[in-house]
Amino acid sequence: MPPRQSTAANPQAGALEHMLERDRLLVLVSVIVISVISWVWLALLANDMAQGDMRLMGMGQLMVNKMTMPNMDWTLATFTAMFTMWWVMMIGMMLPSAAPMILLYSLLLRKKKADEKPFLRTIIFVGGYLLLWGVFSALATSLQWALGEMTLLSPMMVTTSQWLAVGFFTLAAVYQFTPLKHACLAQCATPYSFLGRHWKDGKTGALDMGLRHGLFCIGCCWTSMLLLFVGGIMNLAWVAVIAIFVMAEKFLPRRDLVAITGGILMAAFAVFLAMR
Repeated sequence: MPPRQSTAANPQAGALEHMLERDRLLVLVSVIVISVISWVWLALLANDMAQGDMRLMGMGQLMVNKMTMPNMDWTLATFTAMFTMWWVMMIGMMLPSAAPMILLYSLLLRKKKADEKPFLRTIIFVGGYLLLWGVFSALATSLQWALGEMTLLSPMMVTTSQWLAVGFFTLAAVYQFTPLKHACLAQCATPYSFLGRHWKDGKTGALDMGLRHGLFCIGCCWTSMLLLFVGGIMNLAWVAVIAIFVMAEKFLPRRDLVAITGGILMAAFAVFLAMR
């Protein structure tokens, strides 16, 4: 077996290694910065909501009225502001859990074609992923609108119905045991398998793969996100708990056991709420 050439003896290999390290650092820093900005924005928003003043966040007085008078008619401005809140929340919750997939995608791009800059296609991949979560955010905003019109949400966007809370926990618990849940989780939690199965070249391919990854992640986590209506959409501690659970499902070695354990805990909460 021939001896391995050092990077000093092989300048091309050394240059590729340097580019891989640079790309990895650039992608990682970008993910961290976007996630931190999202969480800081949510923290400021939650603080302003608690003080009854949304103007500091640039959402307008309509948002103040919507918080204090939940039966007030929704407008396009109200829907847009709520949709923005949901989308930023989804970015802050889900982008960190997608970091391994994004880093591996960027790495493979560089290795496959060292003469091309992979960062643009990585941005397109991430854009497709976040676009799907934008679609989910629009649906969540619509659900919030419907629940508010039925007076099932408090001004701080927490469900006022004990049985609706039981229903959300029961749905989330049952879904944890379904084949669809575990199939989507397997796609989200195994970057090598996902990229090997769905790889497509070009910018269109990057968008398609990002959309697919977003679809699988939504299929994995959508019922967990419904629990935000139980603990409070702007209860950042509750938001963090759900985000940590999502990351645990993807990152821990026995993700199947994590999902099943989560389902058991959700079922226990449903029983506890039903017996209160």
